[in-house]
Amino acid sequence: MDENVTVAVGLSGGVDSSLAACLLKERGYKVIGLTMKIWKGAYKIHEDLKHSCFGPGEEEDIAACERLCGHIGIPYHVIDLSNEYERHVIEYFRREYLAGRTPNPCIICNRELKFGFLIDRAKQSGLEFDLFATGHYVRTSSIDGTTYLRMARDMAKDQSYFLYSLDSSRLSHIVFPLGEMTKEETRTAARAYGLEVADKPESQDFVGGGDYAPLFEYDRPEPGDIVDLKGNVLGRHRGLPFYTIGQRRGLGISIGTEPLYVLALDARQNRVVVGQGKGLFSSGLLSCSFRLQTPQAYDKPLACRVKIRQNHKPAPATALVDSEGKARIDFEIPQRAVAPGQSAVLYSEDGLVLGGGVIDEAIPDAESGSASLAGTA
Repeated sequence: MDENVTVAVGLSGGVDSSLAACLLKERGYKVIGLTMKIWKGAYKIHEDLKHSCFGPGEEEDIAACERLCGHIGIPYHVIDLSNEYERHVIEYFRREYLAGRTPNPCIICNRELKFGFLIDRAKQSGLEFDLFATGHYVRTSSIDGTTYLRMARDMAKDQSYFLYSLDSSRLSHIVFPLGEMTKEETRTAARAYGLEVADKPESQDFVGGGDYAPLFEYDRPEPGDIVDLKGNVLGRHRGLPFYTIGQRRGLGISIGTEPLYVLALDARQNRVVVGQGKGLFSSGLLSCSFRLQTPQAYDKPLACRVKIRQNHKPAPATALVDSEGKARIDFEIPQRAVAPGQSAVLYSEDGLVLGGGVIDEAIPDAESGSASLAGTA
């Protein structure tokens, strides 16, 4: 609450980041508004997706940010990171999907762009600020010299999964003004401030709706076979990027009365492996890129709860992570649809983010007969 402390707020044109700026200014901070420009117009995004975070609606969002900053009397700056977004997010997304994995671009965007290049480029341009803030629904806690992410008060809006890769050194200079608020409280407060975005609908993540076809218009994925666990050909797929583990709709095939699900994506043979729903369950997972928040937690069993995707309820598990970042996580109860490319995030019982990493492999559950690519060869 020091008027000599300057906070740069990452603004998106939505209600959450707008209210974050208002709250910080009311608390006496000097506030600067920052927006990263990421859209170059290189892709044919459908008109109904223009309000996703990556799309042709960006100019409207920037205009809304300019009006907000004028309304509350703070300076505003736009930082062009469109080239960085292409290299670090879009290329990563395409590469992972073509390799038969299911990436989460929001995690990469937050780590590399929003909490990385945006801060660095703003300071390189001559802007001076002490702290950085966003409108994410998440909290932080400092324990024994380490700053942890903590789940938000509003569990339905908690975004700690997307931010798990922020380490203690970065978190110590970041504030999240909405971490103790619910979404409805945010909208009510925004109305009280007279913000035009108080009732603005939520933007869709990335390109929205799972319609990724425009991102592959210059390197179209090859069609291939849809097979069962024994390798029998059941149909044809239109390219691995258009399928994900656990998918049921859009397969265009059916056998008997049991519905079929995507159990695995076999990039080596360009095949989509399908089977009954029981085959989606795994007893654990493996990762080669895990990081824990505290060094002393490596090389010893860690009782925790794990999320394997944003909307997954944290499940009890035991994690063992070695000093090189190789991790094995064993679930107490088999979990459904563990997708390589997504992230596994570890939590304590009281909601601290203990660490996380990208899933490389699901450990098949023998009792449920889950998919193994080796078994389809």
